[in-house]
Amino acid sequence: MNDRMTAPWAEYELARFPEDPRDRLRAWDAADTYLLRHLAESGTPLTGSVVVVGDRWGALTTALAAHGPAQITDSYLAQRATRANLARNEVEEAAVRLLSTRDTPPDRVDLLLVRVPKSLALLEDQLHRLAPAVHEGTVVVGAGMVKEIHTSTLKLFERILGPTHTSLARQKARLVFCTPDPALARAKGAGPWPYSYQLPGGIGLLSGRTVTNHAGVFCADRLDIGTRFFLQHLPRGRGGGRVVDLGCGNGVVGTAVALGDPEAEVVFVDESYQAVASAEATYTANAAGKAEFLVGDGMEGFPPGSVDLVLNNPPFHSHQATTDATAWRMFQGARRALRPGGELWVIGNRHLGYHVKLRRLFGNSELVASDAKFVVLKAVRQASGGGSRKASGGRSSQGVRR
Repeated sequence: MNDRMTAPWAEYELARFPEDPRDRLRAWDAADTYLLRHLAESGTPLTGSVVVVGDRWGALTTALAAHGPAQITDSYLAQRATRANLARNEVEEAAVRLLSTRDTPPDRVDLLLVRVPKSLALLEDQLHRLAPAVHEGTVVVGAGMVKEIHTSTLKLFERILGPTHTSLARQKARLVFCTPDPALARAKGAGPWPYSYQLPGGIGLLSGRTVTNHAGVFCADRLDIGTRFFLQHLPRGRGGGRVVDLGCGNGVVGTAVALGDPEAEVVFVDESYQAVASAEATYTANAAGKAEFLVGDGMEGFPPGSVDLVLNNPPFHSHQATTDATAWRMFQGARRALRPGGELWVIGNRHLGYHVKLRRLFGNSELVASDAKFVVLKAVRQASGGGSRKASGGRSSQGVRR
């Protein structure tokens, strides 16, 4: 959905990425406009080093591009959206600095703007990473919808940076104001992440092994019950081939496959920089063999017929919105990349009805396992219209190898 966001100084045409004319979700919300309006009305200097953290689809970065901000995001899709929105508004990409959560942050921050993320751990990690660059004169303003800002959010700002309070709510959005306290210790690397723990027993080859999670990765301090169920029902004895752990998270699924089939070439893919870093750490600690770690947009860039097996636990949320759009795109990408006879294995909540989508797309769907909450499904790529097993395993130029 294209839409125009009104800022105090201009209007901006914005869209999410990937752009879908059927998608009615906007690329900005009331928290973005509240923050921009506050900057204008308060006369906040937009000079020096401006840093925007967690910009959802590039709305803030695009609106502030004239002031040369650095954007820090954990989302590959958010970076792609930002590039597209800058171009859409005839702004050169060189006007801003696009950084991921894995990049070294700026050495000095004069204005810090934070879109409060869903993950409290990711917020904690980013505040710790930026704290050494914050000084007594730094202006710190957070923004989010009311349902995204909790007492725990404010306590994090206060513990890591300094005294914190909130604004009145407007259009269900709220601002967070933090005054940096020079007395607080701000040593580099002072945060608790990454976090490692030992996996439980009863999950196959990964039982008792160590998993590593960087901040913001789903279920960072424990193995979620869906993944536990998936690990108990993964395909076995395939004898090599190219396997993709799609939406890999901390990489436990792909690592389990690598342990069970040392001849397999496993590709770990996620749109989260933190997730791919976690997957690489988990794999390195537990397995050896041919593996690749890719930050990117699902199966984009995988040539048709270049993959033998795709394993997928698709998300059904996009920030605060519940949607199956991401799952549908993952399934479509998997079908395109699989060779004839190649398989997509999916785990999901029973109520999501993924079997209907798989039958529509693949023409088949087999129930592998189920319990009261989850189902594991298998869909096979039919020969008609498929690619060759010998197709090369190239990669999209848009992806980021690690």
